[in-house]
Amino acid sequence: MRHQSRWLVVSVLMGWVVVFPASSQAQFYKDPFGDFGKISPSASKQWRPDGSLPSLDLPNLSASEGLPQDHELSLPELTEYALEHNPATSQAWYAARAAAAVVGVAQAGRMPTISGIYTAGRARNASSTSGVIGNWLDRWGPSVSLSYVLYDFGLVKSQIQSAEYRLLAANLSQNRVLQQVISQVELSYYQLTGLSAIVGVNQQAVKNNQTALDAVSRRHESGLATVADVLRAQTLVAQSQLNLQRSRGDMEKSRGQLSSIVGIPVNSAIKLAALNPPPESKEAVQAIGQFLETVKISRPDLAASEAQVRAAKATADAAFKSTLPSIQLTGGYAYTSWSSKEFFSNPGTCNSTPPSTSAANYSCPHTVSPSIAINVLIPIFSGFKDTYNVRQAREAVSQAEMVRDQLYNQSQLDVWQSYHDLQTSKESMGSAESVVRSSSRTAEATLARYKEGYGTILELITAQQDEVTARTQRIQSYLDWYSALTRLHLAVGSSALITTNNQR
Repeated sequence: MRHQSRWLVVSVLMGWVVVFPASSQAQFYKDPFGDFGKISPSASKQWRPDGSLPSLDLPNLSASEGLPQDHELSLPELTEYALEHNPATSQAWYAARAAAAVVGVAQAGRMPTISGIYTAGRARNASSTSGVIGNWLDRWGPSVSLSYVLYDFGLVKSQIQSAEYRLLAANLSQNRVLQQVISQVELSYYQLTGLSAIVGVNQQAVKNNQTALDAVSRRHESGLATVADVLRAQTLVAQSQLNLQRSRGDMEKSRGQLSSIVGIPVNSAIKLAALNPPPESKEAVQAIGQFLETVKISRPDLAASEAQVRAAKATADAAFKSTLPSIQLTGGYAYTSWSSKEFFSNPGTCNSTPPSTSAANYSCPHTVSPSIAINVLIPIFSGFKDTYNVRQAREAVSQAEMVRDQLYNQSQLDVWQSYHDLQTSKESMGSAESVVRSSSRTAEATLARYKEGYGTILELITAQQDEVTARTQRIQSYLDWYSALTRLHLAVGSSALITTNNQR
């Protein structure tokens, strides 16, 4: 009967080889589970799902929840709301919570490991002398085992130290994310208010150009201006209207960017206060050299990079210590019942009859097996895995050091550039104010002269364009000052940098 079963299996396999072509067999061995049939058939064809795609479980953003809508929003209100609703802040916080859990995992190495198991099995043994197969023997019962590391050359200590440094890095990274979100809100706020002011300048330019067109038209009716003058004025009006439309589009894009950073829908109709001129700032309270030194102790991400370096060193130390011997205390306690009868259908009753291979059926009392031992584990050879683990961990230390040094160099550059941007924009604000005053007076005087019959349309157009340019440059100088101040805050990692006569 046993030989017939073997020949049946061989016949089936031979029939499969004959019936199925070699191409189908090759395809079966390449993809036995058919997983490659779940992707696109080629790189040039689009993948199409067989069923419906999972729906996005996104938060229900609403601009009316927690964000005032009855007044023009201030920068502190937007910042506070963004810190609570921007996904980046929550992501950094959850990363810190995960790092805290890793510390707990490492600390578990100091605790004993206790495992419980319940075993139910059946065995049929043969006599070692006569070869006679005995009866089926059922065994069942619970057991518990204990393992505790008594000494490991500080392996667990290094693992805990590494986890704690990574937790420190995660907490510092969260602080840096908060600073970055604040900076993003400030930059977007200043950009939106600046573009709103530019829209106002372009609206005024349309009115001024329309006034010039009316004056040219009246002079043309009186025979004092040519058709070319009228067409030139009309072109100027069309150009100013185009500039107005473009500035409005830029303003709406900036409004959507601010809404996204704050954590509200991009189509929210948020209202902001107009951009006021910057306060008359004094010189920076510190020189550039002091700012560069302050970066070393005030930037959370720099401190986080140093924590990552120390975590990598602790990991490398733990990798080396894992190759050393360790001493463990082990113990166990097993409670076993056994019988020659079928346990699951007829467990029987235990009595004092000892087991015997001659007995057809018997049941015996339970056995209790306590144990305790001290083991010395000595790693001998692991296929050079430990060697490469130690080497990888040590190279990771050098990599973390280079990341820290690169971040430090970048922080120095950020401080240097933002500091000089702030100084440049501060000096340009005074010049911009002078240009606006002079260009406004020139435009008014040129328009009055033209209405009285003096001057040309080219002089009037040039004067009005100069005024629009000067007002736009003044707004841009304000925006540059605010932006440079925000970037300096972020670069240094501190907020109290500039002494002003107003509170920001």
